[in-house]
Amino acid sequence: MITLVRNIGELITNDGSGPYRKSGFAFTFSSGLINWVGPETDAPDHCDHVIDAAGCAVLPGFVDSHSHLIFAGDRSAEFAARMNGETYAAGGIRSTVAATRAATDTELRSNCASLVDEFHASGITTFEIKSGYGLDVENEVRSLRIAQEFTPETTFLGAHVIPREFAEDPDAYVDLICGEMLTAALPYSRWIDVFCDKGAFNPDQARRILRAGADAGLLVKLHANQIESIGGIDVACELSAISVDHLTHTSDSELNNLAGAGIVATLLPGVEFSTRSDYPDARRFFDAGVEVALATDCNPGSSFTTSMQLMIALAVREMHMNVDQAIRAATLGGAHALARTDIGVISPGMKADFIVLSAPSIDFLAYRPGVPQIAHTYLAGKALTT
Repeated sequence: MITLVRNIGELITNDGSGPYRKSGFAFTFSSGLINWVGPETDAPDHCDHVIDAAGCAVLPGFVDSHSHLIFAGDRSAEFAARMNGETYAAGGIRSTVAATRAATDTELRSNCASLVDEFHASGITTFEIKSGYGLDVENEVRSLRIAQEFTPETTFLGAHVIPREFAEDPDAYVDLICGEMLTAALPYSRWIDVFCDKGAFNPDQARRILRAGADAGLLVKLHANQIESIGGIDVACELSAISVDHLTHTSDSELNNLAGAGIVATLLPGVEFSTRSDYPDARRFFDAGVEVALATDCNPGSSFTTSMQLMIALAVREMHMNVDQAIRAATLGGAHALARTDIGVISPGMKADFIVLSAPSIDFLAYRPGVPQIAHTYLAGKALTT
């Protein structure tokens, strides 16, 4: 069955051809894949079904390449304390670890499912989920196994922070991650990640963990430069990471190294919002030739949001992106951060993952902050929202 999407106010294809915002265009899809894009006047004569966009904007589904959806409990008191002037530190993760370890599979699965529903309502069609709130073999594997029920983009983040039971011997915990924990996590993981920052893991520890994961066949990601720059970017470049995430405090030389290595910089403005931290200036990344992605970093401590629209608005207002840059970062940039070539673009052969807005222009995603602009979300051509 061929479906035609027509009467589009402006179409964002991300295919690199012609103007970024295309007017008068339409596209068709069948069996979950896009099979034609072009001027509506050239649309196929015979289609089995028509989606009328009613003059609204259409764009690829958002791709969230950084999230932490497997957890229990909340840290609202920690958020309130920060708003009262306390400084953010990585150690708060351990309170979520205790709650997650105590939760049942059913509780973790139910919480994740609710957040995934919110993702879909926010226009997110592809997303990554990290472990990292188990920090022992049993609970890291359990987290990844549940995450894999929701997405193929699962990330082993046993190296989130040092758990309390290894506080006096962090290198023994690194041994555990690189050995028994990694072996047990492999069947449920596509990626490996480390939080390489003040209060978490140092570059030598990160290098050892990431190399072990890469040698086992996992793709490499890295949390770095959120709190301080301690050398994580050097490790990422050395190990050919696909993306480095956060990058709140990043020097010009580090940006040049990222650009030279072809590593995607994933910016997470929800973290700066929720921790009352300075936002990185995205213009520096673009000027250095670094590819940029936007993601929610949905987690219970430092960015408890599932709204990609909020990320776009913050990127435009606080990180000095223009709207076109922010939309590309939230779609094609995210696809590149996940090493995916089948999403983030509306063109023949790509998955029919797309969003219909309730507004005529993508500008409304930043122009009307806090007011949902997603009318319909389609995953492989199937409506997820109505």
